[in-house]
Amino acid sequence: MAKLDLIATCPMGLEAIVAREVKELGYEDVTVENGRVTFTGDELAICRTNLWLRTADRILVRMGQFEARTFDDLFEGTKALDWPAWIPEYGEFPVEGRSHKSQLSSVPACQGIVKKAVVEKMKERYRTEWFEEDGPRYVIEVALLNDIATLTIDTTGPSLHKRGYRKLVTEAPLKETMAAALVNLSRWKPDRPLYDPFCGSGTILIEAAMVGWNIAPGLRRSFPSEDWDIIGQDRWEQAREEAYDSLNDDIPLEIAGSDIDPKAIEVAEAAAKAAGLSKELKFYVEPVAKAKPRSDFGCLITNPPYGERLGEQKEVERVLRQLGQLTGSLHTWSTFVLSPSKQLEHYFTRPADKRRKLFNGRIECQLYQYFGPLPPRRRNTEPAEQ
Repeated sequence: MAKLDLIATCPMGLEAIVAREVKELGYEDVTVENGRVTFTGDELAICRTNLWLRTADRILVRMGQFEARTFDDLFEGTKALDWPAWIPEYGEFPVEGRSHKSQLSSVPACQGIVKKAVVEKMKERYRTEWFEEDGPRYVIEVALLNDIATLTIDTTGPSLHKRGYRKLVTEAPLKETMAAALVNLSRWKPDRPLYDPFCGSGTILIEAAMVGWNIAPGLRRSFPSEDWDIIGQDRWEQAREEAYDSLNDDIPLEIAGSDIDPKAIEVAEAAAKAAGLSKELKFYVEPVAKAKPRSDFGCLITNPPYGERLGEQKEVERVLRQLGQLTGSLHTWSTFVLSPSKQLEHYFTRPADKRRKLFNGRIECQLYQYFGPLPPRRRNTEPAEQ
């Protein structure tokens, strides 16, 4: 197996979480950078990370990195890389690009140069002047930052947040990756109750249930790299078998959510059914003012409405005040609220124990964290060893 330079891209603010996930899968040489985590692994690592990473967006293979101040630099640097080792003669290889703070600022021109260089390299190996590109897809990206070009191949295809269970969406859906991050940051465990009073399409609750049962988030979807000869079907089958063997659906879960919008609850129930979790999750049509979780030592994780228009702001303030009243009555619970509001602590009448800046799409938010007491330890009822 080859030693590969791999990149897990992610939203700003989630890098440390992604790095922890990568390490938990057993991969080393992990480096945290802005919007991405780099690590080393083999071909099987591509399969495993695509199946298992809950908070990353994509897994890229880094083909090379070099200084590129001119189009000649970009062409020669790209051509020097071993593209035929990955892309077969019949492979489709479109080029995407982006540039920031670099002399080569025309992204379309850079894409054209990279495409030409890859074609020239392919011509040398395959002894042909024309490529049909009617086979498996290998999306190449050229990313220029401060005149350094990074060339990658995307192994994932559609972003990893597209798990496959959400066919319908509510008006302002929370991405699955961000929902998983909120669950991760709460340190919720499946033996504790979990509740979301603004559940919308149910994403936080579904992601939590997948964590609770150790369901690999990518298990229900496909990836373009499943068709790549360099990885092979055997490795993908091995990774999927490992994921199925790791699943533990014997753990009882106490997970529920509510929303004032009946249509949102319909969407949530449909998503839970598609994820195979409809029997484990409970959804209710209920305003936050009437919500009353009855268990103790639970976790409340939620993403309340933001109110982008001026006329909605008073309604948002009212809802946040009601949420503060609810959480104030849950004396043994921990609360985690993702919100762009700078007044949330005012409505909760106390400062958060901890705050963390996160980006929900392009909206800068704070994750307000209120820590409740830990549940009492369960007594060991088994007889002591003699």
